[in-house]
Amino acid sequence: MNELELKYGCNPNQKPSRIFMKDGSDLPIEVLNGKPGYINFLDAFNSWQLVKELKEATGLPAAASFKHVSPAGAAVGHPLTETDRAMYFVDEAGELSPIACAYIRARGADRLCSYGDWAALSDVCDADVARYLKTEVSDGIIAPGYTDEALEILKTKKGGKYNVVQIDPDYVPAEQELKDVFGITFEQGHNNFEINEALLENVVTENKEIPAAAKIDMLVALITLKYTQSNSVCYVKDGQAIGVGAGQQSRIHCTRLAGNKADNWWLRQHPKVLGLQFVEGIRRPDRDNAIDVYISDEWEDVLRDGEWERVFAVKPEPLTYEEKKAWIAKLSGVTVGSDAFFPFGDNVERARKSGVDYIAEPGGSIRDDNVIETANKYGIAMAFTGMRLFHH
Repeated sequence: MNELELKYGCNPNQKPSRIFMKDGSDLPIEVLNGKPGYINFLDAFNSWQLVKELKEATGLPAAASFKHVSPAGAAVGHPLTETDRAMYFVDEAGELSPIACAYIRARGADRLCSYGDWAALSDVCDADVARYLKTEVSDGIIAPGYTDEALEILKTKKGGKYNVVQIDPDYVPAEQELKDVFGITFEQGHNNFEINEALLENVVTENKEIPAAAKIDMLVALITLKYTQSNSVCYVKDGQAIGVGAGQQSRIHCTRLAGNKADNWWLRQHPKVLGLQFVEGIRRPDRDNAIDVYISDEWEDVLRDGEWERVFAVKPEPLTYEEKKAWIAKLSGVTVGSDAFFPFGDNVERARKSGVDYIAEPGGSIRDDNVIETANKYGIAMAFTGMRLFHH
């Protein structure tokens, strides 16, 4: 099949719409269920590249959760802890497959942003993934294959309309890519730049120690950034993106946005949050929204009389500013990556407040000395990769 007609483009008024191969060859995908749209395929193809490259760079199963052509989260398949199971609402008992763990952790980075996501897997989708996805609000999935049981489960989702796409894992895109904007055609070489550990050798700070686990986190950050709308910054811990700041015009705003998301991810592990008692039968999105408000400065919106009863079986005590500050201060071992250089040390100042001990960024700013000096002040190890990773 050389082309696939779509319902419409980015918006309902943008017709006709299709995906097709300019060279006349067959599309490298097969739609196994549903009818994916224009934005679905943008998410699918970007997310597939991310997980494919992450698996190649780390040797670990990888997954991503995409929304509006940027990752809400990405992760490799480390086993889930009991805390992970609690905060990501994993009801299934027993050991889960590595690819299922990867997706659960990818979606868990930012559950609000992952609402209605597009899922991507580096490996064959199994029943563990399918059972978890069936309980979540999601638009579709792309993977190199599906077990019979997984496909049977996914075909029952969304009244049988859930989008399931299979991609040829051996597909290689053309060297040159074209894009039309305002009737004008842009051409550039496909971004084939390989991100691997060799990129992390130029450690420019006094602290030169970057352990193996932190190098994996750097790879997760950089490959995630390669497929995130720029400007972008990504915080990672234990092989999992915990905060992605995408599409900001200012670098420091990226760093703050991603850092705030990382803080929220950590706050969701606070004993008060894990101990919240919800009303019977509450929907997962309502539970996610309630947690998000509870840990925010607007906590009164969910705890005022007449409101908390709708969500909680027992009215919880507020999580105070002092408690949040003390809890966030315990976060450590975090890696931050940036798709372009940090222009000032203020980015490092903000990053370290969210437990950052390792940084990977291109370098090349006229204020590199200030950035390095700030990292040295906090004992942070920082690698200059020398490679910008803009994506639009």
